[in-house]
Amino acid sequence: MIMESFGPGDTYSLGQRLGSRAKAGDIFCLDGDLGVGKTVFTKGFAAGLGIEEPVNSPTFTIVQQYEDGRLPLYHFDVYRIGDVSEMDEVGYEDYFFGDGVTLIEWSERIQELLPPGVITVTIEKDLEKGFDYRKITVEGAYEDSGN
Repeated sequence: MIMESFGPGDTYSLGQRLGSRAKAGDIFCLDGDLGVGKTVFTKGFAAGLGIEEPVNSPTFTIVQQYEDGRLPLYHFDVYRIGDVSEMDEVGYEDYFFGDGVTLIEWSERIQELLPPGVITVTIEKDLEKGFDYRKITVEGAYEDSGN
C-alpha cells in the first residue's frame, strides 16, 4: 500500500490507523532518512493503541516501553547500534516475541535479527512535490488494509 502525506497531520493519521489495527506480536519496521517524520508517525501509532503519555524517540536508550494502551508498545530506535550484539543486551527477543506491539526505527541496521512476517513502513521525501510531502509505503500484513 502506498499512501501520500501532505503534512505531519497526514503522517500522524496513517500511524494512528495502523496502530488501531495492530495486534499483539506485530513488528513494524519504520525506515526513512532523518527528518522524514518517523517520530510523528510513531506518535500517531501510539495514539491508535490508546497510549496517551508523551512519545519520544528512544535514541539514547534504544527501547522505550509504553504500557497504558490496549496493548503495550515497545518502541526501538536502533540508529546508534554499533553491533547487533547490543540488541541482545537489551533483551530484544522478550519484546519481539512478547505480548505487545514492536515498532523499530532504523530497522535496516538489525535486518538479520528480524523474524519473518514483519510489517515494513518506509517514509520518503519528494521535494518536487513539496517540502512536507511524504510517500509512505506499507509492506506486509497491513498493506491491503485500505485507508
